Amino acid sequence: MWNVGFSHDLTNILRKIGVLQHTAWSRGQTKALPRFDLWGDVFLKFIHTSDWHLGRIFYNIRLTEDQAYALDQFIHLIRDESPDAVVIAGDIYDRSAPPIEAVQLLDETLSRIVLGLRVPVVMIAGNHDSPERLSFGSSLMEAQGLHIVGLPNACAPIEIYDEHGPVWFVPIPYAEPVVVRETLAAVDAKDHDTAIKSQLAAAIASVESFGGAGVNITLGEEIAASLAEDEALLDEPPATSYRSTPVFKGGRTVAIAHGFVSGGIVSESERPLSVGGTGMIDISRFMPFTYTALGHLHRPQTLSGTTVRYSGSLLKYSFDEDKHTKSVTVVEIDGEGTVRVRAVPLTPRRDVRRIKGRFEEVMQGPGPGESKEDYVSVCLTDREAIWDAMNRLRSVYPNVCEIVPSEDALAGVESDLVGARVDHRRVTDLELFRDFYAQVTGERLLDEEEAAFVAVLQQMQREKEVAAS
Repeated sequence: MWNVGFSHDLTNILRKIGVLQHTAWSRGQTKALPRFDLWGDVFLKFIHTSDWHLGRIFYNIRLTEDQAYALDQFIHLIRDESPDAVVIAGDIYDRSAPPIEAVQLLDETLSRIVLGLRVPVVMIAGNHDSPERLSFGSSLMEAQGLHIVGLPNACAPIEIYDEHGPVWFVPIPYAEPVVVRETLAAVDAKDHDTAIKSQLAAAIASVESFGGAGVNITLGEEIAASLAEDEALLDEPPATSYRSTPVFKGGRTVAIAHGFVSGGIVSESERPLSVGGTGMIDISRFMPFTYTALGHLHRPQTLSGTTVRYSGSLLKYSFDEDKHTKSVTVVEIDGEGTVRVRAVPLTPRRDVRRIKGRFEEVMQGPGPGESKEDYVSVCLTDREAIWDAMNRLRSVYPNVCEIVPSEDALAGVESDLVGARVDHRRVTDLELFRDFYAQVTGERLLDEEEAAFVAVLQQMQREKEVAAS
């Protein structure tokens, strides 16, 4: 027990108002000191995040500085919230062999959380991570409170105790079905859904092997029959409460997994896990858990009527995420297993935005509350071609990433091209060039320019006749 010399009554009061909080851990077990809400109920708190994708390159722009900016906010949030744990549900890196600056950023971030703030971290591998690289030295780091689970045969649950008993954190790292079959001797792991089932069974067996609570788990078949059609609940209220059935008798459980669970809404920036739907995981696998912390889908979302939630990615990693509000999820679980979730937004260093309009309108610059430094996709509605559009736009928006024509502009171009294809044998070279010049410059060809073109055309015709004679 932690003691700083206060009287017993004063210590309890300070803990109730959040002044004193301390966590000690060893060999996969963590003891959380009591924390109370305004009604005097004791609860356990952790922060759920995922899909950092450190080392990401966005339209040839390295996002390391943007990621560091967001992670600095995240660390300040941890300091303010004083959680009992931080959960990172996969895709820590953007690729299996991350660049040096990404490794350095992760090292600095985890050091500030685990060593600086003394908050334990449970982290699993995602489909972008190399499980072997990510989990290197994990056994040594557990003593400091950093639990890294990369391989499917290392998913033993981690206990955190509060006044009501243990909360079991069950890490289920991403693994291809063939890897699960080989490492767990699970012959039935033919797709991602059955692979998750096998990993959950292995986690339960590991609890029994070291004398854990009696198992009271249903892996999902009969629950699936009673579920309505799954829909993602987007933009849910800032704080939402749920109830669920315990996985272990008398215990509360948190599953940590990475994959595409049925009912989730995808974004452009997520790497497909499989072809033909074999990457889909049945939501019923997670229904017995008190809360499920998911990674992989980049849009923050709670699957309707459940405690299964994607925290979403750290930043916007595609332009179809421009309307997302990126956040991390603060989760509180009381002694009865009631879950309260609260999304805390993260402010990006540069936003990812779409701009639509005519070229001269876009060139007027950002509006109120917008930054010219944002990463921008420009949709031009002009029917005529714009000369040197990218460089001219970058004089106003330095981080323009792409220019796309609008559907109306494309329709106009296609119409013009169809007309040209139909009538080309009746149109002179001068008329073709005149139309081409107008489309490229947006201006009419001057008389002297027509004369110059005709002179060049006549010279080429004479040379062609000489060569043929």
